Amino acid sequence: MNEHVSIDALRTERLATDKPLAIAVLAMGGQGGGVLADWIVSMAEAQGWMAQTTSVPGVAQRTGATIYYIEMLPERDGRAPIFSLMPTPGDVDVVMAAELMEAGRSVLRGLVTPDKTTLIASTHRSFAVAEKQAPGDGIGNPETVVEATDFAARRTIAFDMETLAVRNGSVISASMFGALAGSGALPFPREAFEATIRAGGKGIEPSLKAFAAAFDRARDKPRDSVSAKPVKRLDPLPATAGHADLDRLLARIRSEFPEVLHAMLYAGVKKLTDFQDPAYAGEYLDRVATLHSLDRAQGGADKDFAFSQQAAKYVAVAMAYDDVIRVADLKVRQSRFERVRKEVGAKDDQIVYMTEYMHPRMEEVCGTLPKGLGLWIENRPSLFNFLDRRINKGRRVKTATLFWFLGLYMVSALRSRRRGTLRHSRELEHMNVWLKAATDLLPENYDLATEVLATRRLVKGYSDTHSRGLSKFDRVLSALPMLRNREDGADWLRRLKQAALLDEGGVALDGALKTVASL
Repeated sequence: MNEHVSIDALRTERLATDKPLAIAVLAMGGQGGGVLADWIVSMAEAQGWMAQTTSVPGVAQRTGATIYYIEMLPERDGRAPIFSLMPTPGDVDVVMAAELMEAGRSVLRGLVTPDKTTLIASTHRSFAVAEKQAPGDGIGNPETVVEATDFAARRTIAFDMETLAVRNGSVISASMFGALAGSGALPFPREAFEATIRAGGKGIEPSLKAFAAAFDRARDKPRDSVSAKPVKRLDPLPATAGHADLDRLLARIRSEFPEVLHAMLYAGVKKLTDFQDPAYAGEYLDRVATLHSLDRAQGGADKDFAFSQQAAKYVAVAMAYDDVIRVADLKVRQSRFERVRKEVGAKDDQIVYMTEYMHPRMEEVCGTLPKGLGLWIENRPSLFNFLDRRINKGRRVKTATLFWFLGLYMVSALRSRRRGTLRHSRELEHMNVWLKAATDLLPENYDLATEVLATRRLVKGYSDTHSRGLSKFDRVLSALPMLRNREDGADWLRRLKQAALLDEGGVALDGALKTVASL
């Protein structure tokens, strides 16, 4: 026998109108988003609520954050509610973003709404693949994100939670948990949040310190200002470096150069000492001193030594070129292994293997050889091509294994012989031609000569990346004969440089060069 039950009666008996409190956490790998979600669920359950968390991973590391979604309700009559597995646009009460651009993406997804959502975001940046791969400045504008969140969210709490956490010896999940507590968006006392951290049993004190600092920031100063262009922070020239050779370099900076150059020269000396040795950094100061004397003779003091400032920056960049020796050196440094372990959250008893993708070419091999031997191989095409067919292939290198670590370590040990390599000879030759082009222009057109120094930023990397940058650099400087007698020559050269940075293939640069040719 079939029993007839009306739909209205079914709705009265089974459906509830209670709305769960919904929280979405957007975090990337290594930022502890899962830990933060677990803390929120554990705290809610300890307070007599029922809670559920789910996660939807991003496509890959730093091309999409994982979304951790939490719903919670007070326990009622012992009945278990049915929670959603995914956030629904317009229904999220709290959105937490562990990075500024992820906050912007949460707005685009519709998770943040002006009538409902409290947005809690860290203002620090962890650059996406699309931002890093741009030839020029591909960084997203943080001001645009902040303006969007101001309009889209009911309330916004945004400050640098990453820096705050590191300063207190913890990770960003702890400071985000503190910001959540300080926001008052959840109906739980501060003590409940702290008890949840203590129940974790590991790293309790640093986590509590970061939590407390973020709690106070969320209450006292919930917003940080952001800028479209990051502020350049150069360390001031110290009184001593604690090493005789380095102290002599500092003394030279202090005695031979005006104060406006000190910070940049100090940065250059640090970079080149790390790249090679103090003697190499001394060669850098010799070159900049020569350029500065020319600058002074051409009235550079009236222009705040703009030519010398660019020389201090870009001569260091040119001398610290990327080569196979440098790459190998960076791959086997202990600091890198420690950083990677920290980023992936490895425990003390866990082994971490890093797999590098490398694709060496015979050009890099010849560049690492002594100049005479490298040229000898390059001048014999049949031998060069024979070796290239065996060298030029992709390899997956596990840096933490003994075989590959020793191999890379031996390559990095060639640093002492770098000055005799074919690559070093070519870099010095190219740098001398570049600097001569700038100094020849200096008496005629000070601003254009200064801009010639700045075009060095086009040359970077090694292998194919270096070749493309070098090609663009040469094409930009090919316009100098057309610009040297123009008062606006520096402006046009700057436009050419910007065009070269717009796309990898140089299409924009081709158009800009045609424009210059038509002037």
